[in-house]
Amino acid sequence: MTDTALEAAGLGRRYGRRRADRWALRDCSFRLPAARVCAVVGPNGAGKSTLLALAAGLLPATEGTVTVLGATPAAARHRIGYVAQAKPLYPQLSVADTLAMGADLNPGHWDAATAARVVSDGDLDPRTRVRTLSGGQRTRVALALALGKRPELLLLDEPMADLDPLARHELMGTLMAQAARHGTTIVMSSHVVAELEGSCDHLLLLRGGRIGLAGEIDDLLAAHRRVSGPADTVLDGHQVVESRTTGRQLTALLRPAGPLPAALTGAPPTLEELVLAHLRGPQDPAASPAASQKATA
Repeated sequence: MTDTALEAAGLGRRYGRRRADRWALRDCSFRLPAARVCAVVGPNGAGKSTLLALAAGLLPATEGTVTVLGATPAAARHRIGYVAQAKPLYPQLSVADTLAMGADLNPGHWDAATAARVVSDGDLDPRTRVRTLSGGQRTRVALALALGKRPELLLLDEPMADLDPLARHELMGTLMAQAARHGTTIVMSSHVVAELEGSCDHLLLLRGGRIGLAGEIDDLLAAHRRVSGPADTVLDGHQVVESRTTGRQLTALLRPAGPLPAALTGAPPTLEELVLAHLRGPQDPAASPAASQKATA
């Protein structure tokens, strides 16, 4: 057993072989402790899917390394569950056949009860063929396969995108129960930041293929302040993530380096405010408080 679920050092992935080809990830370094529920956030094209595919061992790194549960992704593959954004399944199989295949591929540690419960909670007929399922129903079957494997690390790429709000709430509860019951580390990319605030305890924020922010969510929120005050307030000495001036009013999100000016009023930000400010702020590694910092337990 290891206390680190996922660790990257100088990790990069380039698509193509020419110099001008695009880097999906570049110089990513972070550490995710085990038994965490980690949100991976960022705009489209930031590298979220590439990072998860690298961790799952489905893509080779162009540079740097990624370690999963103390081993290479290939060596740890039997301990990893992965649900891709496209939810690939065999369309000609029935739901029951798909779960039977999962049991055959994972002898000795297949959790048939959990897999069956995820499917039955969606009122799916086990005899239904996968090709006739809706997007949300396919998501349920894909998650049933991943959870039935009872993985130590569960990688989910936009798992809730096809689900209605009630189904998202129910499946998030299933994931949280899995994490609590078995100590599963869950790494989940999503665009719906507000949904993650009550469920995730760790954050990885990607911008332009690089880590913009990483760490325990409670620590990150405590380290930042959302402030407002007169427009002429001087913020020198504080790390300003984002600031706006409207008329005579200044609003800003910053990382204080000491006492704040008396003219300012402030409060801790929400997770959504923190994420949006870092995404809108300057894309200069030196301007991000955790761009070159490894997240620790």
